[in-house]
Amino acid sequence: MLRRLSLLPLLVILVLPACGTVAGAGRDLQAAGKTITQESRAVQAGN
Repeated sequence: MLRRLSLLPLLVILVLPACGTVAGAGRDLQAAGKTITQESRAVQAGN
């Protein structure tokens, strides 16, 4: 049990940066999706 608890800080250090990376990728994908939506609306409107 103590061995598992001693590994917990290491796991937290390894996992937290990955969360930031995934969140950043999600924001990038969201921005790309918004751009595609805007462009497709402009094409449909004939602009």
